[in-house]
Amino acid sequence: MWGCGAFWGARAPSQLQRWLLPASRRRRRPAAASFSASAEPSRVQALVYGHHGDPAKVVELKNLELAAVGGSDVHVKMLAAPINPSDINMIQGNYGLLPQLPAVGGNEGVGQVVAVGSHVTGVKPGDWVIPANAGLGTWQTEAVFSEDALIGVPRDIPLQSAATLGVNPCTAYRMLMDFEQLRPGDSVIQNASNSGVGQAVIQIAAALGLRTINVVRDRPDIQKLMDRLKNLGADHVVTEEELRKPEMKNFFKNVPQPRLALNCVGGKSSTELLRHLAPGGTMVTYGGMAKQPVVASVSLLIFKDLKLRGFWMSQWKKDHNPDQFKELIFTLCDLIRRGQLSAPACSEVPLQDYQRALEASMQPFMSSKQILTMW
Repeated sequence: MWGCGAFWGARAPSQLQRWLLPASRRRRRPAAASFSASAEPSRVQALVYGHHGDPAKVVELKNLELAAVGGSDVHVKMLAAPINPSDINMIQGNYGLLPQLPAVGGNEGVGQVVAVGSHVTGVKPGDWVIPANAGLGTWQTEAVFSEDALIGVPRDIPLQSAATLGVNPCTAYRMLMDFEQLRPGDSVIQNASNSGVGQAVIQIAAALGLRTINVVRDRPDIQKLMDRLKNLGADHVVTEEELRKPEMKNFFKNVPQPRLALNCVGGKSSTELLRHLAPGGTMVTYGGMAKQPVVASVSLLIFKDLKLRGFWMSQWKKDHNPDQFKELIFTLCDLIRRGQLSAPACSEVPLQDYQRALEASMQPFMSSKQILTMW
């Protein structure tokens, strides 16, 4: 269940570790009088894990001390933060990059600025902010971050959209734009179509005039899921089993063969996506939920000249400057305002009920994303 988040990027490991020490062992940093923040220490509730393992067993709700606000820092009250596959993978210890332990969980979320340091110019109290990079540790009631670790977002978009803006929709948009020169009427095929990325792909593709062929696993409520995806803008929804049937050849007599395939599963599912790609097409892998390798037929690679690529949003950020990521965020906010992009189906869970949310997020056929609320 590989996700597509990154890891710690807001503070040096030594600083992060200091936040998680008992108050008696922590050196308090003096706050200058010019800072617009209280000098009194505040107590923070945070979901912390000290070692890797089953998230339901190793994650604990702890009280931490809020760090003092430095000149370039921003005091943020977190409002909502989702539980993504990459968060689970990090806690389990089987993700590509892992934070120094102990660590606060959560790579994504939205918060409201409470106070700012004297050198902060980009945000002000009352603004909404999201992480500029994953690994900020968003599963906590409030925190102090450096200004360059945050991006301001407009407050006229829904809270759930803001909380889930920085990972899945960004991944979906970049994959649709960066690998094939698609034109209105072209087709895209994807598996894991019910995932957060999958739902964003459906909506963004529809806004771009692209057709989507959406593959999902069969399940008891399959018709309900198909209807929901079609309401989002999906042109076609098929099950993994249907995709393997010979009858799919007739399907592609009326639908253009896709030039782009988006793979979040691996194994047999990814092999089927490749089989239906148009000659010269590209399959982009951004996850591996089946924990099985991508198997590509030699004949398909040779005779259809198919291309296999990978995508990780964190690497894209490393390869582009912060302004380009901000531009991407603002583009997605415009789609949200126009009603062309909504948040994935979500279940809001209070931070104190985190165990229920963690367990639900790891259940098969889970149709809603778990969102931790901090108020």
